Amino acid sequence: MTARTARKVEIQKKKARRAIPRPKLSRPQGNTSAVRKLLKRMAGKARSAKAAATPA
Repeated sequence: MTARTARKVEIQKKKARRAIPRPKLSRPQGNTSAVRKLLKRMAGKARSAKAAATPA
């Protein structure tokens, strides 16, 4: 477990303030089993939404 001393908290806050603001990822990256499952589920939802939007 990580230390939660007052000093550690201050350091974390300083690091967070210094961090470069970046936009959130549109989708998770990586090749882990959890991410692959999540991407597969997201792709299925996108596919079904696209199918529902187009009159066939």
